[in-house]
Amino acid sequence: MTPTLQPLQVQSLKQACVARLEEFILSGALPAGERLPSERDLAASLNISRPILHEALVDLASKGLVSIQPRRGVFVNDFRVNGSVAILSSLMSYQGGQLAPAFIDSLMEMRLTMECDTARLAAERRRQEHLERLHALLARETAASISDPEDLIETDFAFHLEIALASGNQVYPLIINSFKSVYTSLTGQFFHAYAGTPVLVEVSKFHHRLVQAVEKQDSAQAEAVMREMLVHGEVHLKGAV
Repeated sequence: MTPTLQPLQVQSLKQACVARLEEFILSGALPAGERLPSERDLAASLNISRPILHEALVDLASKGLVSIQPRRGVFVNDFRVNGSVAILSSLMSYQGGQLAPAFIDSLMEMRLTMECDTARLAAERRRQEHLERLHALLARETAASISDPEDLIETDFAFHLEIALASGNQVYPLIINSFKSVYTSLTGQFFHAYAGTPVLVEVSKFHHRLVQAVEKQDSAQAEAVMREMLVHGEVHLKGAV
């Protein structure tokens, strides 16, 4: 059964439509395999035009939430099977910024594998401009107050992105950027939970050690420091979320 759909009365009807349908799909109210009502009926239920609804459905399809099948209709996908990286932001919005523990564990596993490799490659391939930007980020981090985490959140993200850029791998930075909203949401909880404590001092020390290893082109040490830093972050993050 299709959930009761109330008319949308907001400024951005397309985004409101996307958010409403995402909520139904992610909550399971619209189960995988279910065929949505016709565009005409669905648009009427939501009190929006068919072109706006169609744009919203195309957006959902790009995230892997639905499949648009010509002459058959629009069908709900199992987002765990068909979903793309783009759905992570939707999951964060739907759950109010909170992710299930098993999902956080999965993110940590993925991050550990990927970022250890970015550190190794960065040490092997870094150029002078990468080192200059990394040292600038270290200086920015040192100047920031550990009692005011907002700047540290952005600086930390920029640091990890710069390591990925220094790796010379063209895909790693794209992946990290695509995870930015999820990444900063989780690290935000970490930095706020440990604001003003020695835990954040340790993070800065890890960053300095990592830059030293990258600068010396010691790939084994760079990978080891990144691994140690991520494990340190994971242990403390689990105590914060």
